[in-house]
Amino acid sequence: MDNGAHEHASLTYASYLALDELLAAQRPRSDEHDEMLFIVVHQVYELWFKQLLHELDHLQRRLEQGDSAHALRGLDRVLSVLKVAVAQVDVLETMMPSRFAGFRARLDAASGFQSAQFRELEAVLGRRDERVARHHPAGGAARERIAAAMARPSLYDSFLAYLRVHGHPVPERPDVRRPPEPSERAQEVLLEVYRDDGAPASVCERLVDLDEGLQEWRYRHVKMVERTIGDKSGTGGSSGADYLRATLFTPMFPDLWAVRRRL
Repeated sequence: MDNGAHEHASLTYASYLALDELLAAQRPRSDEHDEMLFIVVHQVYELWFKQLLHELDHLQRRLEQGDSAHALRGLDRVLSVLKVAVAQVDVLETMMPSRFAGFRARLDAASGFQSAQFRELEAVLGRRDERVARHHPAGGAARERIAAAMARPSLYDSFLAYLRVHGHPVPERPDVRRPPEPSERAQEVLLEVYRDDGAPASVCERLVDLDEGLQEWRYRHVKMVERTIGDKSGTGGSSGADYLRATLFTPMFPDLWAVRRRL
């Protein structure tokens, strides 16, 4: 911050960043030393989820406008944030299982399954599973945000619109409320995109990087859960590591993977 900005003399570093509120938001429920770490890491995750949603909203608009340069820069930023999110698992894994057990019961029904922002993020990336909204009260703002994200075009739909702007006759998906599924017709167009080897091909590869990065995050997450609680049920009655393992190796953009066998 520019301390010489006299016209904003009343604004300080602390007030601009709302540090009083931010630093008062960590409220451990036990005397366990590691509970503070657990809270801070998960709060930081929520901040990164907020930023990812912000970036992806902007990215979808850039794609739909056919703006290759800004779309690629946006994807680079999303990938960088995702790498930071993956790296945070390293910090959580410094917590011994016995230390987590010392305060786990104090979490009651609280669970990562209740992260509305992550569910919204999954929906933006194309996941369509109405069951995930059940962790949030009917009529509540969180449930409505998740439902809205599942009802509107996903990032992949915006990518298809981007290809059409660039003259590639890729078909629209018949129902954006369904998850992306492999399409032979779309793959034929993608073959031409890759053969042209222009900016659209670079956008394809960045989306593959994003899909791979999300899978890396899921893998690191499931291994962290396994080393912390083993195969115990998760807090809030979730199936813990079993559920997380079931989410692995499910691509968000299946056509971009399927076309590789034809290149």
